[in-house]
Amino acid sequence: MSLLFIGIDPNTGDKQSPTVWVDQEQKELVFQGWTPGPELEAECAAFDVPGHAQGIPPGEAVIRIPARMVHMIREACDAIEGADIR
Repeated sequence: MSLLFIGIDPNTGDKQSPTVWVDQEQKELVFQGWTPGPELEAECAAFDVPGHAQGIPPGEAVIRIPARMVHMIREACDAIEGADIR
């Protein structure tokens, strides 16, 4: 796997580290974030989206990323589209 580190939550502490990477080989965004509380996970699982089964399939997860990391997510999108970001 060829991960490109994009950034970590600037407000991170010693025990929390929401992080954004790009998998350059798979052309995928990779996120590490907080697990949601049971209420949010249940709400996401029950959400009705046309063409999408309800629930969270095995191998998938709901995570939370703070809004202050939006610029990192944009940078990751640029990287995956081949923009010269560094």
